[in-house]
Amino acid sequence: MSDPVAFIENNTILKSPSLVPELRLHLADAALPLWEKTEEELAQVGLPPPYWAFAWAGGQALARHLIDRPELVAGKRVLDVASGSGVVALACLWASAAHVAANEIDGFALAAIQLNADANALGRGLELVGRDMLDEPTIDDTGVALWDVVLAGDVCYEKPMAERMTGWLRRHAAAGALVLMGDPGRTYRPTDGLEQLAEYSVPTSRDLEDSDIRRTVVWRVLPLTQR
Repeated sequence: MSDPVAFIENNTILKSPSLVPELRLHLADAALPLWEKTEEELAQVGLPPPYWAFAWAGGQALARHLIDRPELVAGKRVLDVASGSGVVALACLWASAAHVAANEIDGFALAAIQLNADANALGRGLELVGRDMLDEPTIDDTGVALWDVVLAGDVCYEKPMAERMTGWLRRHAAAGALVLMGDPGRTYRPTDGLEQLAEYSVPTSRDLEDSDIRRTVVWRVLPLTQR
Protein backbone atom coordinates (compact mmCIF):
# COMPACT_ATOMS: atom_id res chain seq x y z
CA MET A 1 0.00 0.00 0.00
CA SER A 2 1.27 3.47 -0.83
CA ASP A 3 1.30 6.35 1.59
CA PRO A 4 -2.28 7.24 2.74
CA VAL A 5 -1.26 10.90 2.75
CA ALA A 6 -0.33 10.76 -0.93
CA PHE A 7 -3.53 8.86 -1.73
CA ILE A 8 -5.66 11.49 -0.02
CA GLU A 9 -3.84 14.40 -1.63
CA ASN A 10 -4.15 12.81 -5.08
CA ASN A 11 -7.85 11.94 -4.82
CA THR A 12 -9.43 14.88 -3.03
CA ILE A 13 -9.81 18.64 -3.37
CA LEU A 14 -9.11 21.12 -0.61
CA LYS A 15 -12.35 23.04 -0.16
CA SER A 16 -14.78 24.34 2.47
CA PRO A 17 -17.90 22.42 3.53
CA SER A 18 -21.08 24.31 2.67
CA LEU A 19 -22.07 25.04 6.27
CA VAL A 20 -18.57 25.60 7.66
CA PRO A 21 -16.73 28.09 5.41
CA GLU A 22 -14.22 28.80 8.18
CA LEU A 23 -12.50 25.47 7.50
CA ARG A 24 -10.99 23.78 4.45
CA LEU A 25 -10.95 20.00 4.15
CA HIS A 26 -9.61 17.41 1.73
CA LEU A 27 -12.93 16.25 0.24
CA ALA A 28 -13.91 14.01 -2.65
CA ASP A 29 -16.15 15.16 -5.49
CA ALA A 30 -17.90 11.79 -5.83
CA ALA A 31 -18.30 8.79 -3.53
CA LEU A 32 -18.19 5.77 -5.85
CA PRO A 33 -14.92 6.49 -7.73
CA LEU A 34 -13.03 7.16 -4.49
CA TRP A 35 -14.58 4.09 -2.85
CA GLU A 36 -13.38 1.94 -5.75
CA LYS A 37 -9.91 3.49 -5.61
CA THR A 38 -9.73 2.84 -1.86
CA GLU A 39 -10.58 -0.84 -2.35
CA GLU A 40 -8.01 -1.07 -5.15
CA GLU A 41 -5.38 0.64 -3.01
CA LEU A 42 -5.89 -1.78 -0.12
CA ALA A 43 -6.49 -4.81 -2.37
CA GLN A 44 -9.74 -5.50 -0.54
CA VAL A 45 -13.35 -5.64 -1.67
CA GLY A 46 -16.33 -4.80 0.52
CA LEU A 47 -14.66 -2.05 2.53
CA PRO A 48 -16.84 0.58 4.19
CA PRO A 49 -17.20 3.86 2.30
CA PRO A 50 -14.41 6.43 2.73
CA TYR A 51 -16.35 8.43 5.32
CA TRP A 52 -13.32 10.63 5.90
CA ALA A 53 -13.62 12.15 2.41
CA PHE A 54 -17.01 13.79 2.94
CA ALA A 55 -18.38 16.45 5.29
CA TRP A 56 -21.53 14.65 6.42
CA ALA A 57 -24.57 16.65 7.46
CA GLY A 58 -24.42 15.68 11.14
CA GLY A 59 -20.81 16.72 11.44
CA GLN A 60 -21.34 19.98 9.60
CA ALA A 61 -24.25 20.97 11.83
CA LEU A 62 -22.31 20.12 14.98
CA ALA A 63 -19.25 22.02 13.75
CA ARG A 64 -21.40 25.06 12.88
CA HIS A 65 -23.00 24.97 16.33
CA LEU A 66 -19.63 24.91 18.10
CA ILE A 67 -18.09 27.68 16.02
CA ASP A 68 -21.13 29.86 16.68
CA ARG A 69 -21.03 29.01 20.41
CA PRO A 70 -17.32 28.74 21.23
CA GLU A 71 -17.99 28.93 24.96
CA LEU A 72 -19.14 25.29 24.78
CA VAL A 73 -15.59 24.08 24.14
CA ALA A 74 -13.20 26.99 24.75
CA GLY A 75 -10.47 25.98 27.19
CA LYS A 76 -11.90 22.47 27.57
CA ARG A 77 -10.84 18.85 27.01
CA VAL A 78 -12.83 17.49 24.08
CA LEU A 79 -13.27 14.06 22.53
CA ASP A 80 -14.63 13.81 18.98
CA VAL A 81 -15.55 10.18 18.39
CA ALA A 82 -15.87 8.69 14.87
CA SER A 83 -14.25 11.89 13.68
CA GLY A 84 -14.27 11.15 9.93
CA SER A 85 -12.83 14.17 8.13
CA GLY A 86 -12.18 15.86 11.46
CA VAL A 87 -14.57 18.74 10.75
CA VAL A 88 -15.97 18.69 14.30
CA ALA A 89 -12.57 18.32 15.96
CA LEU A 90 -11.18 21.20 13.92
CA ALA A 91 -14.20 23.36 14.72
CA CYS A 92 -13.40 22.83 18.41
CA LEU A 93 -9.80 23.92 17.90
CA TRP A 94 -11.03 26.92 15.89
CA ALA A 95 -13.19 27.75 18.93
CA SER A 96 -10.14 27.57 21.25
CA ALA A 97 -10.58 24.18 22.90
CA ALA A 98 -7.57 23.38 25.08
CA HIS A 99 -7.16 19.80 23.84
CA VAL A 100 -9.08 17.80 21.24
CA ALA A 101 -8.79 14.05 20.73
CA ALA A 102 -10.04 12.96 17.30
CA ASN A 103 -10.92 9.28 17.45
CA GLU A 104 -11.04 7.01 14.39
CA ILE A 105 -10.42 3.34 13.64
CA ASP A 106 -9.66 4.02 9.94
CA GLY A 107 -6.01 4.79 9.18
CA PHE A 108 -7.00 6.82 6.13
CA ALA A 109 -9.28 8.95 8.32
CA LEU A 110 -6.47 9.63 10.77
CA ALA A 111 -4.22 10.73 7.90
CA ALA A 112 -7.01 12.93 6.51
CA ILE A 113 -7.64 14.56 9.89
CA GLN A 114 -3.96 15.44 10.23
CA LEU A 115 -3.85 16.82 6.68
CA ASN A 116 -6.96 18.87 7.35
CA ALA A 117 -5.51 20.18 10.60
CA ASP A 118 -2.34 21.21 8.79
CA ALA A 119 -4.33 22.91 6.03
CA ASN A 120 -6.07 25.07 8.64
CA ALA A 121 -3.03 25.61 10.90
CA LEU A 122 -4.97 23.93 13.72
CA GLY A 123 -2.57 21.18 14.75
CA ARG A 124 -1.78 22.61 18.18
CA GLY A 125 -3.79 20.79 20.82
CA LEU A 126 -4.88 17.97 18.48
CA GLU A 127 -4.43 14.32 19.44
CA LEU A 128 -5.18 11.49 17.03
CA VAL A 129 -6.56 8.34 18.69
CA GLY A 130 -6.65 5.29 16.44
CA ARG A 131 -8.62 2.66 18.34
CA ASP A 132 -12.17 1.58 19.20
CA MET A 133 -12.96 3.52 22.39
CA LEU A 134 -16.59 2.46 22.88
CA ASP A 135 -15.88 0.02 25.71
CA GLU A 136 -13.46 2.30 27.53
CA PRO A 137 -14.11 4.03 30.88
CA THR A 138 -15.65 7.48 31.10
CA ILE A 139 -14.05 8.48 34.43
CA ASP A 140 -10.54 8.37 35.85
CA ASP A 141 -9.37 6.57 39.00
CA THR A 142 -10.61 9.45 41.17
CA GLY A 143 -14.10 9.44 39.67
CA VAL A 144 -13.61 12.56 37.56
CA ALA A 145 -14.90 12.66 33.98
CA LEU A 146 -12.14 12.01 31.45
CA TRP A 147 -13.53 14.64 29.09
CA ASP A 148 -15.33 17.95 29.53
CA VAL A 149 -17.11 17.58 26.19
CA VAL A 150 -17.80 14.49 24.05
CA LEU A 151 -19.01 14.92 20.47
CA ALA A 152 -20.40 12.60 17.80
CA GLY A 153 -21.45 13.66 14.32
CA ASP A 154 -23.68 11.42 12.18
CA VAL A 155 -23.14 8.07 13.93
CA CYS A 156 -26.62 6.50 13.87
CA TYR A 157 -26.68 5.03 10.36
CA GLU A 158 -26.22 1.39 11.42
CA LYS A 159 -28.08 -0.29 14.29
CA PRO A 160 -25.18 -2.05 16.11
CA MET A 161 -23.00 1.05 15.91
CA ALA A 162 -25.82 3.35 17.03
CA GLU A 163 -26.68 1.17 20.03
CA ARG A 164 -23.08 0.87 21.21
CA MET A 165 -22.42 4.54 20.61
CA THR A 166 -25.57 5.76 22.36
CA GLY A 167 -24.93 3.68 25.47
CA TRP A 168 -21.34 4.93 25.70
CA LEU A 169 -22.34 8.55 25.14
CA ARG A 170 -24.94 8.28 27.91
CA ARG A 171 -22.24 6.99 30.26
CA HIS A 172 -20.10 10.03 29.46
CA ALA A 173 -23.09 12.26 30.18
CA ALA A 174 -23.63 10.50 33.50
CA ALA A 175 -19.95 11.11 34.33
CA GLY A 176 -20.51 14.84 33.94
CA ALA A 177 -19.42 15.56 30.37
CA LEU A 178 -21.41 17.72 27.98
CA VAL A 179 -22.32 15.25 25.23
CA LEU A 180 -23.55 16.51 21.87
CA MET A 181 -24.65 14.60 18.77
CA GLY A 182 -25.32 15.93 15.27
CA ASP A 183 -27.89 13.87 13.38
CA PRO A 184 -29.75 14.40 10.06
CA GLY A 185 -32.56 11.98 10.81
CA ARG A 186 -30.70 8.69 10.57
CA THR A 187 -32.80 5.58 11.09
CA TYR A 188 -31.22 4.44 14.33
CA ARG A 189 -31.08 7.71 16.25
CA PRO A 190 -32.51 7.20 19.76
CA THR A 191 -36.10 8.32 20.15
CA ASP A 192 -35.72 9.44 23.74
CA GLY A 193 -33.09 10.76 26.14
CA LEU A 194 -32.15 13.65 23.83
CA GLU A 195 -32.58 17.40 24.18
CA GLN A 196 -32.75 19.43 20.97
CA LEU A 197 -30.39 22.40 20.99
CA ALA A 198 -30.37 23.63 17.40
CA GLU A 199 -31.54 22.81 13.89
CA TYR A 200 -29.79 23.44 10.56
CA SER A 201 -30.60 22.95 6.89
CA VAL A 202 -27.46 21.41 5.45
CA PRO A 203 -26.88 21.33 1.67
CA THR A 204 -25.92 17.79 0.67
CA SER A 205 -24.90 15.87 -2.42
CA ARG A 206 -27.27 13.46 -4.18
CA ASP A 207 -24.23 11.23 -4.47
CA LEU A 208 -24.47 10.71 -0.70
CA GLU A 209 -28.01 11.53 0.37
CA ASP A 210 -31.58 11.21 -0.90
CA SER A 211 -32.19 14.97 -0.91
CA ASP A 212 -30.36 18.21 -1.65
CA ILE A 213 -31.01 19.57 1.84
CA ARG A 214 -30.96 17.58 5.08
CA ARG A 215 -32.72 18.88 8.19
CA THR A 216 -30.07 18.26 10.80
CA VAL A 217 -30.41 18.59 14.56
CA VAL A 218 -27.80 19.10 17.25
CA TRP A 219 -28.88 17.08 20.27
CA ARG A 220 -27.65 17.01 23.84
CA VAL A 221 -27.38 13.39 24.94
CA LEU A 222 -28.76 12.92 28.44
CA PRO A 223 -27.68 10.33 31.02
CA LEU A 224 -30.08 7.52 31.76
CA THR A 225 -31.28 9.22 34.94
CA GLN A 226 -32.62 12.19 32.92
CA ARG A 227 -34.47 10.22 30.24
